[in-house]
Amino acid sequence: MAELSESRAFTAPEPGEDWAALAARVLPGTPEGEAVEKLQSWNLHLFARHPRGQFLGSDVVFTAPPAA
Repeated sequence: MAELSESRAFTAPEPGEDWAALAARVLPGTPEGEAVEKLQSWNLHLFARHPRGQFLGSDVVFTAPPAA
């Protein structure tokens, strides 16, 4: 029988949220610039979207780095 691996932490954006607001919500206590950089590096599929900085309600935003 296959074992399930631990899932990666994620969230969905709230209406009107941008990278800075999302970072403040999911990475409290982390300086804003650092938190935004972390989220963007973990979510290249969203960071590369044009126009930048806009989320859809159906987006999956990873709030933790990928597993090693």
